[in-house]
Amino acid sequence: MWLKDSSIGRKLVMSITGLALVFFLLFHGAMNVALVFSEEAYNWICAFLGANWYALVGTLGLAGLVVLHFAYALYLTIQNRLARGKDRYAVTAKREGVEWESENMLVLGIVVIGFLVLHLANFWFKMQFTEIAHMTGLELFSAEETALATNGAFYVKALFTTPIWGQVYCALYLVWLLGLWFHLRHGIWSALHTMGLNNLKWMNRVKCISTLGATLVVSLFAIVVFYYLGVGIGELLAQEPAVVEAAETVAVEAVEVVETVIVDSVETVAL
Repeated sequence: MWLKDSSIGRKLVMSITGLALVFFLLFHGAMNVALVFSEEAYNWICAFLGANWYALVGTLGLAGLVVLHFAYALYLTIQNRLARGKDRYAVTAKREGVEWESENMLVLGIVVIGFLVLHLANFWFKMQFTEIAHMTGLELFSAEETALATNGAFYVKALFTTPIWGQVYCALYLVWLLGLWFHLRHGIWSALHTMGLNNLKWMNRVKCISTLGATLVVSLFAIVVFYYLGVGIGELLAQEPAVVEAAETVAVEAVEVVETVIVDSVETVAL
Protein backbone atom coordinates (compact mmCIF):
# COMPACT_ATOMS: atom_id res chain seq x y z
CA MET A 1 0.00 0.00 0.00
CA TRP A 2 1.36 3.41 -1.03
CA LEU A 3 0.69 5.13 2.33
CA LYS A 4 2.64 2.42 4.14
CA ASP A 5 5.31 1.31 1.68
CA SER A 6 6.56 4.64 0.33
CA SER A 7 8.53 7.22 2.28
CA ILE A 8 6.36 10.07 0.98
CA GLY A 9 3.19 8.18 1.88
CA ARG A 10 4.35 7.59 5.45
CA LYS A 11 5.33 11.24 5.84
CA LEU A 12 1.95 12.30 4.45
CA VAL A 13 0.16 10.18 7.08
CA MET A 14 2.36 11.76 9.75
CA SER A 15 1.53 15.22 8.41
CA ILE A 16 -2.25 14.74 8.26
CA THR A 17 -2.54 13.08 11.68
CA GLY A 18 -0.17 15.61 13.23
CA LEU A 19 -2.05 18.65 11.92
CA ALA A 20 -5.37 17.12 13.01
CA LEU A 21 -3.98 16.74 16.53
CA VAL A 22 -2.74 20.35 16.45
CA PHE A 23 -6.27 21.57 15.67
CA PHE A 24 -7.59 19.46 18.54
CA LEU A 25 -5.02 20.98 20.90
CA LEU A 26 -6.14 24.46 19.81
CA PHE A 27 -9.75 23.56 20.62
CA HIS A 28 -8.81 21.92 23.93
CA GLY A 29 -6.63 24.86 24.94
CA ALA A 30 -9.36 27.40 24.10
CA MET A 31 -11.82 25.30 26.11
CA ASN A 32 -9.45 25.33 29.09
CA VAL A 33 -9.12 29.13 29.01
CA ALA A 34 -12.85 29.35 29.71
CA LEU A 35 -12.04 27.95 33.15
CA VAL A 36 -10.14 31.13 34.05
CA PHE A 37 -13.23 33.26 33.42
CA SER A 38 -16.08 30.98 34.52
CA GLU A 39 -16.07 27.59 36.25
CA GLU A 40 -19.75 27.19 35.35
CA ALA A 41 -19.04 27.69 31.64
CA TYR A 42 -16.18 25.21 31.78
CA ASN A 43 -18.30 22.61 33.55
CA TRP A 44 -21.07 23.11 30.97
CA ILE A 45 -18.54 22.32 28.22
CA CYS A 46 -17.38 19.26 30.19
CA ALA A 47 -20.97 18.03 30.45
CA PHE A 48 -21.55 18.71 26.74
CA LEU A 49 -18.43 16.70 25.88
CA GLY A 50 -19.07 13.96 28.42
CA ALA A 51 -20.32 10.45 27.71
CA ASN A 52 -22.44 11.53 24.71
CA TRP A 53 -22.29 9.55 21.47
CA TYR A 54 -20.63 12.35 19.50
CA ALA A 55 -18.04 12.91 22.23
CA LEU A 56 -17.30 9.18 22.38
CA VAL A 57 -16.89 9.02 18.59
CA GLY A 58 -14.54 12.00 18.82
CA THR A 59 -12.57 10.35 21.62
CA LEU A 60 -12.13 7.15 19.60
CA GLY A 61 -11.08 9.20 16.59
CA LEU A 62 -8.50 11.09 18.65
CA ALA A 63 -7.16 7.86 20.11
CA GLY A 64 -6.81 6.50 16.58
CA LEU A 65 -4.95 9.63 15.45
CA VAL A 66 -2.52 9.43 18.38
CA VAL A 67 -1.82 5.72 17.85
CA LEU A 68 -1.42 6.15 14.09
CA HIS A 69 0.82 9.21 14.47
CA PHE A 70 3.08 7.60 17.05
CA ALA A 71 3.24 4.26 15.21
CA TYR A 72 4.28 5.92 11.94
CA ALA A 73 6.79 8.13 13.79
CA LEU A 74 8.38 5.07 15.38
CA TYR A 75 8.38 3.21 12.05
CA LEU A 76 9.97 6.13 10.20
CA THR A 77 12.65 6.49 12.88
CA ILE A 78 13.53 2.80 12.67
CA GLN A 79 13.63 2.94 8.85
CA ASN A 80 15.90 5.98 8.91
CA ARG A 81 18.28 4.34 11.36
CA LEU A 82 18.42 1.16 9.29
CA ALA A 83 19.04 3.17 6.14
CA ARG A 84 21.97 5.01 7.73
CA GLY A 85 23.43 1.82 9.16
CA LYS A 86 26.74 2.24 10.95
CA ASP A 87 27.19 5.70 9.46
CA ARG A 88 24.97 7.18 12.16
CA TYR A 89 27.74 6.57 14.69
CA ALA A 90 30.29 8.45 12.58
CA VAL A 91 28.62 11.84 13.02
CA THR A 92 29.75 13.45 16.23
CA ALA A 93 29.14 17.12 15.49
CA LYS A 94 25.78 18.79 15.05
CA ARG A 95 24.83 19.00 11.39
CA GLU A 96 24.77 22.56 10.08
CA GLY A 97 21.29 24.01 9.55
CA VAL A 98 19.54 21.20 11.44
CA GLU A 99 17.36 22.28 14.35
CA TRP A 100 17.79 20.54 17.70
CA GLU A 101 14.15 19.43 17.80
CA SER A 102 14.47 17.94 14.32
CA GLU A 103 17.02 15.43 15.61
CA ASN A 104 15.07 14.70 18.80
CA MET A 105 11.46 14.48 17.61
CA LEU A 106 11.01 10.89 18.79
CA VAL A 107 12.35 11.73 22.26
CA LEU A 108 10.12 14.80 22.45
CA GLY A 109 7.20 12.68 21.25
CA ILE A 110 7.80 10.12 24.00
CA VAL A 111 7.88 12.93 26.59
CA VAL A 112 4.58 14.27 25.22
CA ILE A 113 3.02 10.78 25.28
CA GLY A 114 4.22 10.22 28.86
CA PHE A 115 2.57 13.38 30.13
CA LEU A 116 -0.49 12.63 28.01
CA VAL A 117 -0.93 9.40 29.98
CA LEU A 118 -0.59 11.36 33.23
CA HIS A 119 -3.08 13.95 31.95
CA LEU A 120 -5.60 11.25 31.02
CA ALA A 121 -5.23 9.61 34.43
CA ASN A 122 -5.89 12.90 36.22
CA PHE A 123 -8.80 14.10 34.12
CA TRP A 124 -10.25 11.81 31.43
CA PHE A 125 -10.29 8.74 33.69
CA LYS A 126 -12.04 10.66 36.48
CA MET A 127 -14.52 12.33 34.15
CA GLN A 128 -15.58 10.77 30.85
CA PHE A 129 -14.51 7.24 31.80
CA THR A 130 -16.40 7.54 35.10
CA GLU A 131 -19.52 8.57 33.18
CA ILE A 132 -19.13 5.66 30.77
CA ALA A 133 -18.74 3.21 33.64
CA HIS A 134 -21.88 4.57 35.32
CA MET A 135 -23.94 4.47 32.11
CA THR A 136 -22.92 0.88 31.38
CA GLY A 137 -23.75 -0.28 34.90
CA LEU A 138 -20.18 -0.81 36.05
CA GLU A 139 -20.00 0.15 39.70
CA LEU A 140 -16.33 1.13 39.70
CA PHE A 141 -16.71 4.50 41.38
CA SER A 142 -18.48 5.90 44.41
CA ALA A 143 -21.62 8.03 44.16
CA GLU A 144 -19.55 11.12 45.00
CA GLU A 145 -17.02 10.38 42.25
CA THR A 146 -19.82 9.81 39.75
CA ALA A 147 -21.47 13.10 40.71
CA LEU A 148 -18.17 14.93 40.17
CA ALA A 149 -17.64 13.43 36.70
CA THR A 150 -18.83 16.61 34.94
CA ASN A 151 -17.21 18.98 37.44
CA GLY A 152 -13.96 19.50 35.60
CA ALA A 153 -13.23 22.71 37.49
CA PHE A 154 -13.10 20.75 40.74
CA TYR A 155 -10.46 18.34 39.44
CA VAL A 156 -8.33 21.05 37.81
CA LYS A 157 -8.34 23.18 40.96
CA ALA A 158 -7.72 20.19 43.22
CA LEU A 159 -4.73 19.08 41.15
CA PHE A 160 -3.05 22.43 40.61
CA THR A 161 -3.73 24.14 43.95
CA THR A 162 -3.01 21.34 46.45
CA PRO A 163 -0.29 22.75 48.74
CA ILE A 164 3.23 21.87 47.58
CA TRP A 165 2.23 18.97 45.29
CA GLY A 166 0.02 21.27 43.23
CA GLN A 167 2.94 23.63 42.63
CA VAL A 168 5.19 20.67 41.77
CA TYR A 169 2.66 19.46 39.23
CA CYS A 170 2.40 22.97 37.75
CA ALA A 171 6.18 23.00 37.29
CA LEU A 172 6.14 19.57 35.64
CA TYR A 173 3.27 20.65 33.41
CA LEU A 174 5.25 23.71 32.27
CA VAL A 175 8.25 21.50 31.46
CA TRP A 176 5.92 19.30 29.42
CA LEU A 177 4.57 22.37 27.60
CA LEU A 178 8.13 23.39 26.73
CA GLY A 179 8.74 19.97 25.20
CA LEU A 180 5.40 20.21 23.40
CA TRP A 181 6.39 23.61 21.97
CA PHE A 182 9.58 22.22 20.43
CA HIS A 183 7.72 19.18 19.10
CA LEU A 184 4.93 21.26 17.57
CA ARG A 185 7.21 23.89 16.07
CA HIS A 186 9.15 21.34 14.05
CA GLY A 187 6.11 19.11 13.51
CA ILE A 188 3.98 21.85 11.92
CA TRP A 189 6.91 22.96 9.76
CA SER A 190 7.60 19.39 8.63
CA ALA A 191 3.91 18.71 7.88
CA LEU A 192 3.49 21.84 5.76
CA HIS A 193 6.80 21.12 4.05
CA THR A 194 5.66 17.59 3.18
CA MET A 195 2.35 18.90 1.84
CA GLY A 196 4.07 21.10 -0.73
CA LEU A 197 4.92 24.40 0.97
CA ASN A 198 8.64 23.86 0.51
CA ASN A 199 9.79 26.41 -2.05
CA LEU A 200 11.96 29.46 -1.32
CA LYS A 201 8.93 31.76 -1.31
CA TRP A 202 7.19 29.83 1.47
CA MET A 203 10.16 28.61 3.51
CA ASN A 204 10.34 31.57 5.92
CA ARG A 205 6.55 31.88 6.00
CA VAL A 206 6.18 28.24 7.04
CA LYS A 207 8.77 28.70 9.79
CA CYS A 208 6.84 31.72 11.06
CA ILE A 209 3.50 29.87 10.91
CA SER A 210 5.03 26.91 12.76
CA THR A 211 6.45 29.08 15.54
CA LEU A 212 3.21 31.04 15.93
CA GLY A 213 1.08 27.88 15.91
CA ALA A 214 3.21 26.13 18.53
CA THR A 215 3.29 29.27 20.68
CA LEU A 216 -0.48 29.72 20.49
CA VAL A 217 -1.20 26.13 21.52
CA VAL A 218 1.25 26.18 24.41
CA SER A 219 0.10 29.63 25.57
CA LEU A 220 -3.53 28.52 25.83
CA PHE A 221 -2.55 25.69 28.17
CA ALA A 222 0.04 27.77 30.05
CA ILE A 223 -2.52 30.47 30.90
CA VAL A 224 -4.50 27.99 32.98
CA VAL A 225 -1.39 26.57 34.64
CA PHE A 226 -0.06 29.99 35.63
CA TYR A 227 -3.50 31.07 36.83
CA TYR A 228 -3.88 28.11 39.19
CA LEU A 229 -0.24 28.30 40.18
CA GLY A 230 -1.00 31.80 41.44
CA VAL A 231 -4.18 30.62 43.16
CA GLY A 232 -2.30 27.76 44.81
CA ILE A 233 0.52 29.96 46.04
CA GLY A 234 -2.02 32.47 47.35
CA GLU A 235 -3.85 29.77 49.29
CA LEU A 236 -0.53 28.42 50.58
CA LEU A 237 0.47 31.83 51.86
CA ALA A 238 -2.96 32.32 53.42
CA GLN A 239 -2.36 29.19 55.49
CA GLU A 240 0.90 30.66 56.81
CA PRO A 241 0.17 34.00 58.53
CA ALA A 242 3.82 34.40 59.48
CA VAL A 243 4.84 34.17 55.83
CA VAL A 244 2.24 36.73 54.84
CA GLU A 245 3.32 39.07 57.65
CA ALA A 246 6.97 38.74 56.63
CA ALA A 247 6.10 39.44 53.00
CA GLU A 248 4.12 42.55 54.02
CA THR A 249 7.04 43.77 56.16
CA VAL A 250 9.47 43.33 53.27
CA ALA A 251 7.06 45.15 50.94
CA VAL A 252 6.70 48.09 53.36
CA GLU A 253 10.47 48.34 53.83
CA ALA A 254 10.99 48.21 50.07
CA VAL A 255 8.52 51.07 49.59
CA GLU A 256 10.28 53.10 52.28
CA VAL A 257 13.66 52.54 50.61
CA VAL A 258 12.27 53.63 47.25
CA GLU A 259 10.70 56.73 48.81
CA THR A 260 14.01 57.60 50.49
CA VAL A 261 15.91 57.24 47.23
CA ILE A 262 13.39 59.43 45.42
CA VAL A 263 13.52 62.14 48.11
CA ASP A 264 17.31 62.13 48.18
CA SER A 265 17.42 62.33 44.39
CA VAL A 266 15.03 65.29 44.34
CA GLU A 267 17.04 67.10 47.03
CA THR A 268 20.27 66.47 45.14
CA VAL A 269 18.81 67.86 41.93
CA ALA A 270 17.45 70.90 43.82
CA LEU A 271 20.91 71.66 45.18
